[in-house]
Amino acid sequence: MTNLTEIAFFAAGAVAVIATVLAITRPVAVHALLYLIVSLLAVAVVFYTMGAPLVAALEVIIYAGAIVVLFVFVVMMLNLGVRTQETERKWLAGRAWIGPVILSALLLAEVIYLIVRAPVSAAMNSISTPKQIGLALFGPYLLGVELASMLLLGALVGACHLGRTSKSGREARQ
Repeated sequence: MTNLTEIAFFAAGAVAVIATVLAITRPVAVHALLYLIVSLLAVAVVFYTMGAPLVAALEVIIYAGAIVVLFVFVVMMLNLGVRTQETERKWLAGRAWIGPVILSALLLAEVIYLIVRAPVSAAMNSISTPKQIGLALFGPYLLGVELASMLLLGALVGACHLGRTSKSGREARQ
């Protein structure tokens, strides 16, 4: 790795750690999801700086795209009723977006700088087979893949806990 790539790697790693801690500690599910998305995008940047653009793209498409969208739909479904509309407006106020926007802007600046300035390595230009991708995911990138899956497991457990209602809660809704 060159100095530029190392700086980008550590900066993306720092963003991932900060966003993950904020995703875990936010009491509002929507805010936690925003930080979860930033965390997953930061992990994708880490994979890209390590010379694995395909794994980075899969991280964005599968984790940050499909799975987080599922969590957003779950959160939307949990907020049933007219009373919660005002609460949702407060959740989506401009102040809630400051942290995710700052961290995302840092990641975007890193990616643009890496694409424009950093030389593309020969490993990035090679076409990968599914076997090579599997070997990479369960070889040198195993720790990153497992960390991302553990983060998603924590988010899933939190969503299940939030979605659980007592009998009296179900009766009140009907």
